[in-house]
Amino acid sequence: MARIQPTSRRQARAETGGSAGEQTRLALIEAALARFGRAGFEGASTRDIANDANANIGSIAYHFGGKEGLYSACAQYIVDRAQLFAAPVLAAAPDPARLDPDQARATLAAAVDRICGFVLSTPDARLFVAFVLREMDRPTAAFETIYSGVFEPVHLRLCKAWAAATGDDADSEATRLHIFALIGQIVYFRIGAEAVRRRMGWPAIGPMQASHVAETVKSNLLAVLAPRRKGKP
Repeated sequence: MARIQPTSRRQARAETGGSAGEQTRLALIEAALARFGRAGFEGASTRDIANDANANIGSIAYHFGGKEGLYSACAQYIVDRAQLFAAPVLAAAPDPARLDPDQARATLAAAVDRICGFVLSTPDARLFVAFVLREMDRPTAAFETIYSGVFEPVHLRLCKAWAAATGDDADSEATRLHIFALIGQIVYFRIGAEAVRRRMGWPAIGPMQASHVAETVKSNLLAVLAPRRKGKP
């Protein structure tokens, strides 16, 4: 069983460039994600965010134009990180609609590994989820950024893979619900992480635990797919 490797904040900083300005910008986004995730847009103060980032409060206006711009940048940061992590399976892979059933099932299984790695092993994932859940409860323009940048394209691609594996219509209600259910299994382990950790006796949910979760979700996936091979009822 392959161990899912997390992406560290140090790696994220390296990917944005090494200038002092970029380092400050990223530190502000990380601090803002934490504050906005806990307290929401209204409850998070720019002074607290700047203090958490060890930055001057004026740097928020300089880099983002203000609090609203910083909030939007947080949404785009989530999209960028998710796209980067998912790229090996969801962006670089061939069009799922052209895969044969075995390739399509392998693509779905690989997607489970990548999503588990991102949602459960990425150091910032808890902050991402808190931010996104607030947006799903009370959507703003930031939710449209996340939806169009991550949710919709990933869901569409996995629906195509499901259709290639089963022969179902990629846009049918049943297919769309199957993919939501697949992703939802993984997301629960982040939302309910503390309950899962305690019940499982895990010291934390890290790469090894994320791999165990991925194996379980893939087992469920293959059990659902087995009687639905393309070309069979």
